[in-house]
Amino acid sequence: MTDFPPRRASGSLFGLAFGDALGKPTEFLTVAEIVRRYGPAGPRELVGDPALVTDDTQMALAVAGALRDASGYSPEVVEPLLRQRFLDWAASPDNNRAPGMTCLRACGELGRGLRWQEATVAGSKGCGANMRVTPVGLLAVDLDTLAGLAQLQAGLTHGHPTGLAASELTAYAVRLLRDGAALADLPGLLTERAHEQRTVYRGDWLGDLWQRPGDAGTPREFIAQGWDECLEVLGRLDAALAGPDDGGDPCRLTGEGWIAEEALATALLCALWHADDPVGALARGATTAGDSDSIAALAGAFVGAAHGMAAWPTDWATRIEYADQLAAFGAATD
Repeated sequence: MTDFPPRRASGSLFGLAFGDALGKPTEFLTVAEIVRRYGPAGPRELVGDPALVTDDTQMALAVAGALRDASGYSPEVVEPLLRQRFLDWAASPDNNRAPGMTCLRACGELGRGLRWQEATVAGSKGCGANMRVTPVGLLAVDLDTLAGLAQLQAGLTHGHPTGLAASELTAYAVRLLRDGAALADLPGLLTERAHEQRTVYRGDWLGDLWQRPGDAGTPREFIAQGWDECLEVLGRLDAALAGPDDGGDPCRLTGEGWIAEEALATALLCALWHADDPVGALARGATTAGDSDSIAALAGAFVGAAHGMAAWPTDWATRIEYADQLAAFGAATD
């Protein structure tokens, strides 16, 4: 695997933003309404200059900024940086893109100075946990550090074990693709990882988070719930891929993407159905009855990591909102 497409990290990060922008105007529309507006292929052109993104990209850049500023990748170093970046996002006048209530609620508690394990919304596994994790998957770190970072950034706002597990899997998928894995091999590799990690509670990163629900039993039982729910949706992904693409809403098969594990699975389904048509993967994610911006954003992160910047129309990189920040972090991790 020596002939990699160039700039895979940039391709992934820009792909996330491009998908986010294409899914932004379709998020609360029915598929029929999307088709009437854009045609059966869905939205395939950026609109506006700049083309605006949502909180998905804004929070991914918050994670990227915290990672860039970190002197080392340990929970003691990274948690305060993530906390401040999330609080800055919450207070920003540009935080006007229908932000998730879980993130806003947790940021309110973080702003009061609570320990993050107490500030997080313990019962939430919304896709806010993993819509922003792509920068973690682009780092040159060992897999234990990748897992810890992915789960920590999720846990600051979403304390449910499935949010933690799905975030790790999302970052791991980006890492695999960036390192040269084939898109077609991803479901099997993610399933294998989920089985391996099923009872691994990363206490050095998560502390006593497992005790928040009150009925978790043990740390191993707490985290196993998350991995089991990820394994269930990966099974649905395998079933969907076993048959032909019927051209319909992928959410019918793997879920609407409002929750973390379904956002991962449905984005992967779009990426796999359109593995050789990166813009088509984004358009398919945006043409859903579910959380279209998050699904399309993650599909873009996956396909961009596989194909590099060559996946995307050349003029898009200068037209997307936050282009300078995307380019800076992409260049630092390419």
